[in-house]
Amino acid sequence: MKRVTLKESAYNVKTGKILVAKMLTAQEKYFKIALAGGESLDHEPGQFVMVAVPGVGEAPISVSSSPTIRGYFELVVRDAGKLTHVLHQLEAGDTVGIRGPFGVGFPTQILEGNDLVFVAGGLGIVPLRSLINFVIDNRRDFGKVSILLGCKTPQDMLFGDEVDQWEKRLDVNFNCTVDKADPDWKGNVGLITSLIPGVTLDIERTFAIVVGPPIMYKFVIAELLKKNIPERQIYLSLERHMKCGVGKCGHCQIGDVYCCQDGPVFSYDKIKNNIEAL
Repeated sequence: MKRVTLKESAYNVKTGKILVAKMLTAQEKYFKIALAGGESLDHEPGQFVMVAVPGVGEAPISVSSSPTIRGYFELVVRDAGKLTHVLHQLEAGDTVGIRGPFGVGFPTQILEGNDLVFVAGGLGIVPLRSLINFVIDNRRDFGKVSILLGCKTPQDMLFGDEVDQWEKRLDVNFNCTVDKADPDWKGNVGLITSLIPGVTLDIERTFAIVVGPPIMYKFVIAELLKKNIPERQIYLSLERHMKCGVGKCGHCQIGDVYCCQDGPVFSYDKIKNNIEAL
């Protein structure tokens, strides 16, 4: 597996100024960040950055915005630990340290010209949104687009206004489900796997991109394989505990690969036999 070649800049910490900070749900906070001097992040969809708060630490956070946006980038942070809790206290005008972007993103050149099925579970919509909006911004370069979104409850849904726009687009097949509905929910109720049988696919030209909690992958992949999508046309973004982002600490090692450098995006055929991956 080809590993990303590190540049000296991978160790340099850049200053990121928070332009916008707002809560999306009770647990997730959105940040719009600009690098000092107007520098562009120049990331690929699916990559991540290391975000640092002096005196507290550093953590990997997926970039949620499309690289077609210039001048700033977007992150969504779940309050789940010491550093992320501190990040939740920050507001517009505060600064953070940024290293990266790191990792192997989604293969946009391979996906170009083909039909795409996006499958996002829970917080998986955060990194997948980067690719979805990249595809929408370059819509003529891609075939049919289906977006399947699942979350625990309607209140847990991220990017609600944006999701409404995806649903209204005539050139996107959108479907959403929740595990537990409330009285106002009019959509589907059930696991995200319940949405896959209803998608019509041309298996010769369909690529599936799956991002979600680890427990979701086994069942989603099984449903996709039932649709006869070739294993090499299924891409996953794996979540592992990362500390350095440059493949030195070993925290994110999965068998013989490092999630931070060989991934986090893998094709299923390359990772299926790695017993530590899925």
